[in-house]
Amino acid sequence: MSTPNDNLIRTVMTDPLHILAFGFGTGLAPFAPGTFGSLIGVLSFWLTMDFGLYIQLIIALSATLVGVWICGESARRIHVHDHSGIVWDEIVGMYFTLIAATSSLTGWVLAFVLFRFMDIVKPWPIRNLDRKIGGGIGIMLDDLVAALYAVILLILMSVFDASA
Repeated sequence: MSTPNDNLIRTVMTDPLHILAFGFGTGLAPFAPGTFGSLIGVLSFWLTMDFGLYIQLIIALSATLVGVWICGESARRIHVHDHSGIVWDEIVGMYFTLIAATSSLTGWVLAFVLFRFMDIVKPWPIRNLDRKIGGGIGIMLDDLVAALYAVILLILMSVFDASA
């Protein structure tokens, strides 16, 4: 007998759009799918870390624009707005955050923790953005603002660290 979860897994793993939206399957994790999806963002950044800032920004902006459609269409097809398994937004948010991080293990871990904290806690106006703006834009926007908050904290921490 198949369960609703079995049906979701089958749906996700047989449709290229869902495979992307669900972070190559990481969004199907039984717990913390956003955290697992964020790890794909780390891997993506690691694979492109030698490309230079401008190329990384082009990648991040392209992934954002494509992500609006991917997330919105995936949510429409499964009939759930911002399903927790849709993690393309976390992948992109993590990628953006790492652009601002220092190139060290400590910098990357700090970037990861700050982004995940902002994405989970959703300080104002992040929570409102997702609730008030529908579709792919709403799904992407809350994680992009979480990334922005994490980047601001990374910059402030580096400024205060440099002045110490």
